[in-house]
Amino acid sequence: MAQIPYMKKQIQLYKQNIEYTVKISKRARRMRLAVYLDGRFVVTVPKNINQGLIERFIAKKSQWIIDKLDYFKNLRNKSILKKEAKFSEYKEQALLLANERIRHFNSFYGFQFNKIYIKNQKTRWGSCSKKGNLNFNFKIALLPQRLADYIAVHELCHLGEFNHSRKFWNLVAKTIPDYSEMRNELKENGMSYY
Repeated sequence: MAQIPYMKKQIQLYKQNIEYTVKISKRARRMRLAVYLDGRFVVTVPKNINQGLIERFIAKKSQWIIDKLDYFKNLRNKSILKKEAKFSEYKEQALLLANERIRHFNSFYGFQFNKIYIKNQKTRWGSCSKKGNLNFNFKIALLPQRLADYIAVHELCHLGEFNHSRKFWNLVAKTIPDYSEMRNELKENGMSYY
């Protein structure tokens, strides 16, 4: 019988009933936790893993999970995630992040690029121009780093392949081997960060 790729579960952490999602991934080699800005808590696990192992894994990370959930709750209470969040509030933070991650990954790729720009884009996380400019949505600063890293690498690799061919995705996979998971996650949930 085929496994359901997503399952809703509950666990008690520090006397709080926490709802989380178990995501079963064929590509996952180990368990991974992610807590998102909108309060979602996801555990990505390999196929055929025992629920008891999942709960023990969560228990070991319980303080980190609670801290993250509380932190993001405070952010939401301060209206940071609302649409009226101002571009100017995050532009500098996003630029610092983009510069650091591009330079980090480009130490591997060695591409030549012109400038990095932060923009207030409504529907795109990033783009690469034919002039070699890399453009990023200012809200990359609100993403989990692994998703921000995927966006940085995606645009960086367009400097090598200005398309979405197999060669392009092979370039991305050199530093983000689970890029398809990142891509799907942004498609499914990315707009919740707006």
